[in-house]
Amino acid sequence: MIPRKLSAKLLELARYYPVVAVTGPRQAGKTTLCRATFPDKPYVSLESLDLREFAAHDPRGFLYEYRQGAILDEIQQAPELVSYLQAEVDERPEPGRFILTGSQHPAISQTISQSLAGRCGMLTLLPPDIDELRGFPEIPDELFTLLWQGSYPRIYDRNIPAAQWLADYIATLIIGVRVILN
Repeated sequence: MIPRKLSAKLLELARYYPVVAVTGPRQAGKTTLCRATFPDKPYVSLESLDLREFAAHDPRGFLYEYRQGAILDEIQQAPELVSYLQAEVDERPEPGRFILTGSQHPAISQTISQSLAGRCGMLTLLPPDIDELRGFPEIPDELFTLLWQGSYPRIYDRNIPAAQWLADYIATLIIGVRVILN
């Protein structure tokens, strides 16, 4: 993992709020940042169907399982959990208990702002900037090439040709938009 500038702010907000939410575009490095910043916190991916169903069908039991806190990744997969999280952190408001990650999805931003107002620090993680990209072994020397390739981490940490990765990324985003619209 390359060092990210947002990690210091993430730690700062975790000292103030019982919940910190890190949102941003898909594949910007949200999960990696949170897991690296809080390596001792349990990590729960709500992309996993069994965990998502547990959170949806027994939200109190789910939160009891992680009562000491956790990184709840892809919170937009279980938006109803946020209302239960409000009651949980009102009862035990220890700073930094829960770290949420989620793609920038209007519904989840609205849910967090309604249910966790005043209880949640909010951060937006974008793909790495030029200084952060220098943490990778190889980045383009030419500015035009760098601008063309973009700065999504997978291009650089997996050495995937940028044209291929970006085409696949856009294709999956289009499918996601179609699903939302239908």
